[in-house]
Amino acid sequence: MKFSNGCWMNQEGYDIKAPQEVYDVRKTNEEATLFGPFQKIHHPGMTLDGGMMTVTVSAPMDDVIRVHSVHHLGGVDRGPHFPINATKGNFHIDDGEKEIRFESGKLSLVVDKNDWNFTFAHAGEQLTKSEKQGLSYIVDNGGQSFVREQLSLDVGEYVYGLGERFTPFVKNGQTVDSWNEDGGTGSEQAYKNIPFYVSNKGYGVFVNHPERVSFELASEKVSKAQFSVPGEELEYFLVSGDTLKDVLNNYTTLTGKPPLLPKWSFGLWLSTSFLTSYDEKTVHSFVDGMQKRDLPFDVFHFDCLWMKEFEWCNFEWDERTFPDPKGLIASLKEKGLHICVWINPYIGQKSPLFAEAKANGYLLKRQDGSVWQWDKWQPGLGVIDFTNDEAKKWYTNKLDSLIDMGVDSFKTDFGERIPTEVVYADGSDPMKMHNYYTHLYNETVYHLLEKRLGKNEAVLFARSATAGGQQFPVHWGGDSFSTYASMAETLRGGLSLGLAGFGYWSHDIGGFETGSTPDLYKRWTQFGLLSSHSRYHGSGDYKVPWLYDEEAVDITRTFTKLKNKLMPYLFAQSVDASKTGVPMLRPMLLEFIDDKTCHTLDCQYMLGERLLVAPIFNDKGTVNYYVPKGRWTNLLTNKKVIGEKWHHEQHGYETLPLLVRENTILALGANDQTADYTYSEDVTFHVFEISDGEQVESIIHHGDGSVAAKARAIRDGQSLQLEVEDASGNIKWLLRNVTHLSHINGGSWTEHELGVVIEGNKQLTIELPAT
Repeated sequence: MKFSNGCWMNQEGYDIKAPQEVYDVRKTNEEATLFGPFQKIHHPGMTLDGGMMTVTVSAPMDDVIRVHSVHHLGGVDRGPHFPINATKGNFHIDDGEKEIRFESGKLSLVVDKNDWNFTFAHAGEQLTKSEKQGLSYIVDNGGQSFVREQLSLDVGEYVYGLGERFTPFVKNGQTVDSWNEDGGTGSEQAYKNIPFYVSNKGYGVFVNHPERVSFELASEKVSKAQFSVPGEELEYFLVSGDTLKDVLNNYTTLTGKPPLLPKWSFGLWLSTSFLTSYDEKTVHSFVDGMQKRDLPFDVFHFDCLWMKEFEWCNFEWDERTFPDPKGLIASLKEKGLHICVWINPYIGQKSPLFAEAKANGYLLKRQDGSVWQWDKWQPGLGVIDFTNDEAKKWYTNKLDSLIDMGVDSFKTDFGERIPTEVVYADGSDPMKMHNYYTHLYNETVYHLLEKRLGKNEAVLFARSATAGGQQFPVHWGGDSFSTYASMAETLRGGLSLGLAGFGYWSHDIGGFETGSTPDLYKRWTQFGLLSSHSRYHGSGDYKVPWLYDEEAVDITRTFTKLKNKLMPYLFAQSVDASKTGVPMLRPMLLEFIDDKTCHTLDCQYMLGERLLVAPIFNDKGTVNYYVPKGRWTNLLTNKKVIGEKWHHEQHGYETLPLLVRENTILALGANDQTADYTYSEDVTFHVFEISDGEQVESIIHHGDGSVAAKARAIRDGQSLQLEVEDASGNIKWLLRNVTHLSHINGGSWTEHELGVVIEGNKQLTIELPAT
């Protein structure tokens, strides 16, 4: 929200006041409260008839400082609040004559008492400042109050994140309102608004408000990142770290880590699509068609029309098309599939459940006690009140029955169009609940699956989210168009969401809206199967590949099998995401912060720490992409690629830029038919460009995240030593691009023309020829 009129004036209708000095300080061991009057106090008479801001500084954990500013304290706090996981850190307060200094780990905040400005630094390096007039209390001519903060932006500083946003990846120059809406992927609206941004200077800012937060990012004042909220108070956390990954780790420690997901969820998901006509025969034709063509997939998803039209949701299978749903699910499970069904948090008036929910008070109500209803989506729909414990129990009982049938997962659609002119059972503020509603919705369903299926077996396919929503994955990109422009904006959304701590992300391969060409379908298939989670889904058309052309069948087979074989590596990256909050799909700057070229790249990404992916966004098969410093190898073509330069290439549908970083041991699994197998059995290690003096490690995990095997490579001049720790000893090796190739033949190591392989006790030393 803009309050200024250029650099010198304010917009008409706004009265803006700001603290001018620190007049007094109250301290405890855990926090300090600063009192900042709106004018400098030169004599006692100036303490009359004026206002002040009361600002409390504390530290919930090391490398994080909380700033809570309030004008009037007397308001009623009805919640909700984002849950904050505070841990006692090393917080120190030094109150001097001219300044007060706060230290939390390596993060410091210095407050100038005489001139009221705040300077944040990490390990002595300045990050940002709140200068005089930055923190302000504002009242418009209608009596609405706001609290605003402005933090400085440095020369060359870029801001990212704020949720799954489809606008330009770098947010400088943008106005962003953190307010969940169902706007598709082609507008400034977003399904997943997260009031957290990060800077390429290595810090993040989390505005701890579930209601609408307005951001002006180098837009109102080009040297400032501004954020404001309506009301009388504003709280934000400045989050630092030695690296941008550390910032995400600290932020997700505060708001919740992504969980570890079941292995099968990483396999291909096949959907019926949204408004298509389908029945049991259609389902079997898709499943049998995939398996007959050797197209591996792990999940079959039933979208809306598993229920009767006009009755979403009634949680009952439409007997006209599915007379024996339990039998159908059983038959699909016999074919090795997991089952997902679509739900949402609404009850249409035609649903038999509407009267029951109304009678028991399970739906959101208006001020007069009537049920809030409208005709968008479903005629006369009502919205489940997840602040009502009985309503939650009733809702999950309906889902329980589906789990009893064999359903493994739920697509928790919608959750954005939440009214504000309503009353909640627990008295929550409806303005704050608008964004927070999705948190309760997804949390309710996720915890049910966790309770029924076990830890690390729960998985959703969710569209909406707010801060902390990363704890209930997976989230997908919403309603995209079947165009290359939409494919690119979809990627921008995923990159931005990853910088908000969401470890996993997916999207509709081929685009959601009807109209994908065979060319786009094949290119999006490459992209989709090189994402953390992969799903074919559409609106009015089926997304099975043989409906496009036979080449689409081949491309689906190639990249599905590739992803399945990559699972030892990909699952290791998911374990890392669950521990650190660092996403599997990563913007380039997250891995290469020292390379300035990487700071603006949004048409390519890192898939985990070791793989660079550059999707192709045109029907000519051409791609321009940037490779950071180092020696890289295309995994699909074995071509070496020079780093620290741009590349222009032409690719058919079988390949694209999929580069392996130097000093990598890439573990490939032995099973290309599913994502769910024992990754340490018959695993193959591909070793890429080990530098002299480097020790490289690759870890393979069990499904619970524990270590199953480790492989290490150590290069010392012309000697490369390999060793593996594994109880079974059933390890095969394939060494590539280290000037040699060796393998196991009949249980013994072979000698080859490039050097002598010396067999040891699970340790191999290879004498390389002089180069």
